Parts: sequence; structure tokens; C-alpha cells
Amino acid sequence: MSLTRDVLTTLTPAIRRHSRSTETTLLAVVVLGCAGLAIASSGDFLGGNSVRTFLQYLATPVLIGLAQMVALCVGQLNLAVGALGGFTAAVMAVLMADAHWPMAVVVVAGVLIATLIGLLTGVFIVATRINGFIVTLATMTMLLGAQYRVVGTRTVDGYSSFLKDLGSAAPLNIPLVFLTAVATAALLALFMHRGIAGRRLLAAGGNPLAARLSGISTDRQIVLAHTLSGLLIGVAAVTATASLPGVNASVGGDWLLPSFAAPIIGGVALTGGSVAVLGTVLAAFLMRLIDTARAQFSLDPSWVNFLIGIVVLGTVVGGRIRQSKATTPVPVNGVAS
Repeated sequence: MSLTRDVLTTLTPAIRRHSRSTETTLLAVVVLGCAGLAIASSGDFLGGNSVRTFLQYLATPVLIGLAQMVALCVGQLNLAVGALGGFTAAVMAVLMADAHWPMAVVVVAGVLIATLIGLLTGVFIVATRINGFIVTLATMTMLLGAQYRVVGTRTVDGYSSFLKDLGSAAPLNIPLVFLTAVATAALLALFMHRGIAGRRLLAAGGNPLAARLSGISTDRQIVLAHTLSGLLIGVAAVTATASLPGVNASVGGDWLLPSFAAPIIGGVALTGGSVAVLGTVLAAFLMRLIDTARAQFSLDPSWVNFLIGIVVLGTVVGGRIRQSKATTPVPVNGVAS
């Protein structure tokens, strides 16, 4: 009896802490949302075709959310997520359709191009000391122009049929592109929590002064964060190119809001020093559920964006309130300590 009481005493705080976590809350909301959609659709939502389509178009939101999360973990913002993804997708489509490059070469080239642009963005921020918001805003503008220059007003759809087959392939109704996103998320989680470089990123974002005193170069971490963000955007461009029937100048145009919403709702602090890979994935899942519900009930898309914006704003405000409570001195004998 005493042993049971001791075990319960030890586990109860951990259970309470876990039950209040953002991931647990999001998981509960996702489960309830899936149940609600299944009931509203008379079970069609859980059918093989519906599940396959849902997961196929969830891969890209997951990846762009992770790309933004990496930038946020060092206190940076990446406004060029959608523009870089759209430009990379356009370049890959044109190289395959017009220049007839092999698919494998184009995919590798596309990921490398996005990674290189991310690297150059980070280097420019560090070298000029210009705020990352301004630099990525300028980068976004330039890439939007470059994307239009590459594809113009046309839709490029004559690229590799094998890539399109991979984009629609779904063994056991689980799309390969979604499995790619999940594998990428798992590798990123290992890198951030188990790798030395990942822990340095978190240290530099959480307390730059302490990181510098510990011998960690915050400049290098900013460059690494933007490089890794570019890499993830490159993977997202590959999944988008494989999943879409064609690529045009509009690809990536609607990526910016989801890229911020997923990590913020998932529990990532805007001030840096934290990551939430699982929370980001679950938040992307939730936003995909909202979009599916919009189609199911023929809702106005503007209301969906309004709802997501309210959730993001509420999450940020809630985080600020919790942070202020955590830093408020606790009175001792009526006197603040």
C-alpha cells in the first residue's frame, strides 16, 4: 500500500504537467475534430480516399511550419517561406518540363537551391546587422519576382510523371509525401534535442548573452537556422511539386500564414529558445481539419483565415500572460522577493 502511494505521489505531478501541455491539448482537439467531421460526413471522412487526400495535402503545411519553427528558435522571422518554396517549385518544374533534366537531379538541385538561399539570407543578416524581418521581407519580394520570371502566367504541368506518381502514391492509404514530412519531423526532433548543434541553436535563441559567454557564436547559429529553414522549405517544395497537378506563379502564395500559425499554436515562443516539433505537426493537422471543414460545410474562406488569425493572436497573448506570471516575484512575508 505504501509502495502504491509512493508511486502515485511521484507520477501525479508528471501526469498533471503532461495533461496541461500544448501537445496534449492539441491532440485532444484534433481527435474531437476528426470525430466531428466523421459524424458530419456520415463516415465518409474516414474512408480510404478521404484519408489519403487529407494526408497528402498535409505534408507541405507540416514542413513549412517546421521551417518557420527553426527560424523562430533563434528569435528570427522568415517571411520568405512561401516565396522561396514557390520559386524552388517553379525552377524544378521548368528544369524538368523545358530543359528535360532528370527528376533525381532536379530534386537534389531544388533542395540545394533553397538551402543555399537560406544560407545567404543568414549570412546577409549577420554581416549587415539588419533585422531579419527586413531581410526576409526583401528576399520574399525578390523571389516573388523571380518566380514570375521563371513561369510567367502559364502553369507548368509537363514535368516528370514519375514524380507525380510518387506524389500520389499511398501504400495502405498513407501518402509517401506525408511519410516524408513525418520522417523529416522525426529527424529534426532528434537534431534539436539530441544533437550538439541543435542544443546550441536553442541556447543561442534562449539567452544570447549566456551563449556567447559559453563560447557559442550566436552569429553562426543565426546562419545555421536560416540554412536549415531553407533546407526544409526545399523539401516542402518537392512535396508540393509532386502533389500538385501543375506549378504556376501562385504556388507558395498562401504559405506564410500557416508557416507562422503551426509553430505558434504548437507552443513555440516568438522570443526564441524553444522548439515544439510535435506541437507544430499537430497544429498543422488542426489547420488542415479546419480547411476540410470549410469545404465540407461550404464556409467562406475569409472566415477560416479570420479564425486561424484569432487562434494565433490568442496563443501569443496567452503565452505573454504565462510568461509575465512566471517572472512575477513571489511575495515572502508580504514583501516581494
